[in-house]
Amino acid sequence: MEKVAKLKPHAVILDLSMPVMNGLEAAREISRIAPNVQMVMFTMHVSDQLREDAKAAGIKDVVSKSDTIGDHLLPSVRNVCGRRPSAA
Repeated sequence: MEKVAKLKPHAVILDLSMPVMNGLEAAREISRIAPNVQMVMFTMHVSDQLREDAKAAGIKDVVSKSDTIGDHLLPSVRNVCGRRPSAA
């Protein structure tokens, strides 16, 4: 939370399982202190219920750790940041 308040990032990647508080709790706090920050959750525990809970906490997308990073995480971050990949 201190880093978000200090650095004012455009996007934050959270894990569901973190020390101190879980990713959903962190997302709720980030939404409170920095409502314009876009958030993506990276987790092994993807389910429809988690996606609903994440959306309610202000998280824009949930990405499975079992997926390859390049296939899902990077496009998700680009999406929440409002940027499209450049043509190669």
